[in-house]
Amino acid sequence: MKLKFLFCLLIIQTALLNIASAQTNEQSYWGAWFHTQRISKHWGASFDGQVRSAHHARYAKHILLRPSANYYFDKNKNAALGYAYIATNGRSGETKTFRPESRIFEQFIVTHKAGLNTQVTHRFRLEQRFLGQTATQHDYFSQRFRYFVRGVVPLNRDSVFTRGTFLALQNETFANVQNKAKVNKHTFDQNRAYIAFGYRLNKMIDVEAGYLNQYIKQAEAYTINHVAQFALYTRF
Repeated sequence: MKLKFLFCLLIIQTALLNIASAQTNEQSYWGAWFHTQRISKHWGASFDGQVRSAHHARYAKHILLRPSANYYFDKNKNAALGYAYIATNGRSGETKTFRPESRIFEQFIVTHKAGLNTQVTHRFRLEQRFLGQTATQHDYFSQRFRYFVRGVVPLNRDSVFTRGTFLALQNETFANVQNKAKVNKHTFDQNRAYIAFGYRLNKMIDVEAGYLNQYIKQAEAYTINHVAQFALYTRF
């Protein structure tokens, strides 16, 4: 029941967000690797690396590297402190730009089961963003809050899901909580709704591919990015 509600919420939210007067549509491709490494009962580490293309895959627009140290309270709750580096490339005619961004982030994750074997993950993340600009603009600092929810729905009836196909549903909402005037002049920053099909090779490796709808709020307009995403998840 909870997953049906989540799926309906994703559809409604995506439809509402796509209604905009001043709107730009883009199509891009994202590739991602998400890794979690358990070190001891209470300690672990995570890393994700991502490459995101520009419109129609003309070039690599974003490269993201994000390690973190994790503390596990129990099997369902953990907290993390991490750092992210994002390189943003831009092109306009013959002009090329480069904007680096560094982030420190704190997050809390809680997981629970829904139904027979569906796993639901909630993630709460606060980011301190140090945003580099082009040569004609000043760097600035802002903070942003992100709420992420993801459900992995196995397409079999096994009570313990260790192998097979699954459906992934997720949504993440971003809100500017400090210095929003420098970002986009709004509290709301962006939303990402995602649906994918995947295959769990074993309890340590998942692969998936799906569609992500990224809705970005600018100061006076909106961008809707239609993304084909390919992801690898590893857990050791």
